[in-house]
Amino acid sequence: MKTFRGLAVLFTVILPFLAGVPANAQVTVFAAASATDALNEIGKAFVAGGGKEIVPSYASSSTLAKQIENGAPANLFLSADERWMDYLADKGLLATGTRLNLLGNRVVLIAPKDSTVKVDIGPGFPLAKLLGEGRLAVGDPSHVPVGAYTEAALKKLGVWDAVQGKLAPADSVRAALAFVERGETPLGIVYATDAAVTDKVKVVGVFPEDSHPPVVYPAALIKDKDTADAKAFLAFLQGPEAKAIFQKYGFAVK
Repeated sequence: MKTFRGLAVLFTVILPFLAGVPANAQVTVFAAASATDALNEIGKAFVAGGGKEIVPSYASSSTLAKQIENGAPANLFLSADERWMDYLADKGLLATGTRLNLLGNRVVLIAPKDSTVKVDIGPGFPLAKLLGEGRLAVGDPSHVPVGAYTEAALKKLGVWDAVQGKLAPADSVRAALAFVERGETPLGIVYATDAAVTDKVKVVGVFPEDSHPPVVYPAALIKDKDTADAKAFLAFLQGPEAKAIFQKYGFAVK
C-alpha cells in the first residue's frame, strides 16, 4: 500500500523581510489555498490600478490562522470557512467592523482525467466500492476546511464509516488536488474551483449543497495591521473588477 506521509504540498508564508520590500509598501494577504489563482490575478489588477504591491501567502485556513495568532504580519485574512475566522475573532485579532462574507464555492468529487468513474452523489452512494484498494484524497478533516465539509457531507450521506479508513489526508485542498493529479489516489474531494484550474483531473460528481454547511469565504483585516492600503485592497475585493475575476475562476460572489 502506498504511503502518503510527507507528500503534502508545502505552502510557506512570505514574510516582508524575505520579500525584500518594506512592510509599509505592500499589503500582505493570508488566503486559503483554493483562492490562489483568482487572488494572484486580482492582486495584479490592483497594482495595475495604482494600488500597493500584494504579497500573498497561501495555505490551509487553519495554518494561516495559527500563524496570525503567533504574530505573522498579515494585513488581511481570507478564510475558506467561518470557523477559522471565528477563531481569530474570539482572540480579538480582527480589526473591528471589517469582517465580511466574500465568496462561496461547491464541493466536488474528482478523478484523474482518464478515469472512467461516473457517479451520482446521494445517500449511500458507493464511494468505498469506487475506491477499491485506493484511497480518497481529502483535506485533513481535523483542521482543513474542505476536509470538514467533506466529513459533514459523507456523514450526512451515510458513507463516512465505509471510507474513513481509506482517507489520504492532506494539509490543504491544493495538496489533496495534487494527489489526484499525480494519480496517487483514484478519487479526491476538493472545491469546484480547484478542479477547474487543472486539466489533469475531472469532476465526476458534485455534492448536494444541503449535504454540508454552506461553503463561505469570510475576509477581514487584522487588528493593528489595518492600514489604509489594506483597507483599499479589501474594498477592491468587493468591487466589480475583482468580482468578475472570482466568477471567472468559478467562485460565487456575495
